[in-house]
Amino acid sequence: MNSTPIRNTTAHWRQVDAAHHLHPFTDHRELAAAGGSRVITSARGVTLTDSEGQNLIDGMAGLWCVNVGYGREELAKVAYEQMLELPYYNTFFGTATPSSIELSERLAELTPKGLSRVFYGVSGSDANDTIVRAVRHFWNLEGKPGKKTFISREYAYHGSTMAAVSLCGMSAMHGQADLPLPGFEHIMPPYWYDYGGDQTPEDFGIEAAQALEDKILELGADNVAAFIGEPIQGAGAVIVPPETYWPEIQRICRKHDILLIADEVICGFGRTGEWFGSGYYGIEPDFMTLAKGITSGYLPLSAVMVGDRVAKTLHDKGGEFYHGYTYSGHPVCCAVALKNIEIMERENLVERTREETGPHLAALLDGLRDHPLVGEVRSLGLLGAVEMVKDKATRTHFDKPGKAGTICRDHCFANGGVMRAVRDCMVLSPPLTISKQELDTLIGILRKSLDRTAEDLGVI
Repeated sequence: MNSTPIRNTTAHWRQVDAAHHLHPFTDHRELAAAGGSRVITSARGVTLTDSEGQNLIDGMAGLWCVNVGYGREELAKVAYEQMLELPYYNTFFGTATPSSIELSERLAELTPKGLSRVFYGVSGSDANDTIVRAVRHFWNLEGKPGKKTFISREYAYHGSTMAAVSLCGMSAMHGQADLPLPGFEHIMPPYWYDYGGDQTPEDFGIEAAQALEDKILELGADNVAAFIGEPIQGAGAVIVPPETYWPEIQRICRKHDILLIADEVICGFGRTGEWFGSGYYGIEPDFMTLAKGITSGYLPLSAVMVGDRVAKTLHDKGGEFYHGYTYSGHPVCCAVALKNIEIMERENLVERTREETGPHLAALLDGLRDHPLVGEVRSLGLLGAVEMVKDKATRTHFDKPGKAGTICRDHCFANGGVMRAVRDCMVLSPPLTISKQELDTLIGILRKSLDRTAEDLGVI
């Protein structure tokens, strides 16, 4: 008897996937034990459909990126038209294309004042690698070759290349590749719920920022090149810093002449209710990392925004910058990014996130505080987190970190919603097009899943 599954069925796709596909951030033994991959076959608006016909509200916008929702014909059309006109050309050696030029102008207009130059890549990872190269080159040109060390934070996520992982504050990632590389240091994050103790969030924000100055003084300011931080630490479990944190970080960087890098890969393009998280917190960075929402994930593109101080030195003193990627400024990706920005502006998605759906999500999450598993809820705009704990009164975590999160995530899938578990936090980042009614449904799924998780853990 032939046991080969019929082609183009779930069984066939799972068999081929298991035989040939190495997935990112996946334990393949666990995946096999669970029966194989969930195969997503189509999507529209905020809803995914898998190969078994189940519909799922995408509470994560893919990987924090599908800001304008799925099925946008305008984005497909502009990609098609650009492919017919000019499917590819590089931007090496003094060459450009109309879409890369026009996107550069738009990004300079949208980002904070002083970020007037753009360097393109494909992902947030390669964008942060580019920044590491550019920062060290800058300080060499400035006659301060000792300024090489980058300071980041625990729970930070800045990508998956060697330099980007070194910037990350994820110990599990470091352990697999003998990282971080030399010249990368990490300090405490502005994570009030875990680190704040009896302090007010405001006092803790100052203390968390002081950890940066302590590290600078320990290393010597003449050895520190830059500090990098996400305005809100997304993959770290949506760590929303106290309002006192970023102003103090910026003051410390300026005091010690340390370049400030804002990684906006998750926070950018409307996610916080402002175009960029830097705008919400009043950050004036020397570099800004962009990706994900720049095209709403429809095509891969990243951009490094370079501040005027650095750009002037690179321009006046740098000569040729020996760095670049085959797909830097890819004309099709840039054309899609331009149309994506146009859609966001036309539909007022940033303002809608700030004034309507963001506050609605915050209110819905606040309503989960009474649940016996919920220690804290956090949100800004359409970023949210629900932190599950063993004991709410003492903020005591579960003995096996990640177990409760995995159970709850799986219940969410079963109940028709896609959410991500980070440790024992359920995190949310839905498309900016999501309606209040769809948010009601999504958080209803989360509450039901929290109930089932509590039953599985014997909490209720």
